[in-house]
Amino acid sequence: MRIGFVVNDIASEQPNYSTTRLAMTALRMGHEAWVIGVGDFAYDPDQSISARARSAPKTKYTSGKTYLADLRGPGAKNERLSVGDFDVILLRNDPAEDAISRPWAQHAGIVFGKRAVQRRAIVLNDPDGLSKALNKMYFQDFPEEVRPRTLITRDREEITAFANDEGGSIVLKPLSGSGGQSVFLVRPEDRSNLNQMIDAIARDGYIVAQEYLPAAARGDMRLFMMNAEPLVYKGKYAAFRRERSGGDMRSNLTAGGTIARAEITDDALRMAEIIRPKLVMDGMFLVGLDIVGDKLMEVNVFSPGGLGTAQQLEKVDFSQAVIEALERKATYHSHYRRGSDNPVLATL
Repeated sequence: MRIGFVVNDIASEQPNYSTTRLAMTALRMGHEAWVIGVGDFAYDPDQSISARARSAPKTKYTSGKTYLADLRGPGAKNERLSVGDFDVILLRNDPAEDAISRPWAQHAGIVFGKRAVQRRAIVLNDPDGLSKALNKMYFQDFPEEVRPRTLITRDREEITAFANDEGGSIVLKPLSGSGGQSVFLVRPEDRSNLNQMIDAIARDGYIVAQEYLPAAARGDMRLFMMNAEPLVYKGKYAAFRRERSGGDMRSNLTAGGTIARAEITDDALRMAEIIRPKLVMDGMFLVGLDIVGDKLMEVNVFSPGGLGTAQQLEKVDFSQAVIEALERKATYHSHYRRGSDNPVLATL
């Protein structure tokens, strides 16, 4: 099986990234693993779609650092491949990372991913589904009972009124963004600084104001969904807890949070079941749910990270489970002469 991993930029990939782990696992399982930056696609005069792709020279790696060094080194395979030559293409780039420095790159994976689907490659997550999720407004499409109360606006007075209705404590964050950037907890004693917080976020667009969930003081849980169901492999859930560091309200690992084993509650499984139909409709193969108490805080559909963290805590190779799922999809695709529907295959 030939797998293409689309990333923001090969130069910026890190040894601990889930994409690196997935590529190494694919190689170990006997597959081809090609890495493509979002700037490496081309639409050719004959209407074919190709990509400049790189593949590490060895078939087995135990170190992400060594793998990436080989992938970037002179011994790597560097070829221009047609997207139709791939059995599966995984869109693992995060548009939010390119929003400031490379705005042209934000939609490139989706745009060329759609063309790859037309050339009968399996593309995951489904690019039409991803196009709906380019900012946090997508989260509002999930059932209200699993979401915090939310206001999205650029109006100061509306945010102030919302804070009053919520008893003075709310969370503010940008409509576009990831990794806990520009996220503020506003408490009643912080009201004098509310306008400054609003101005800081509004520079980049719309503001999301959400009710504050007291359970957030204990951190949150990342639960992976694969094929629109909780990812369970060898009896273990792919999940972990992120706990706050010091007084920082953000539990994101990139914001200094710490990790611990997760307890999979009935509330978490209930929320996963409630949102399952939406994930199926949008062709979301691999997703990360961020859960606080009995509410979802976010549904991460672009390059959800942390598989290695879950593996470290649960002693289970969740990356192998993902590659095995891709093998099954490629088999289904071949049985139906590549005439199967991409969003259906995404969660089959």
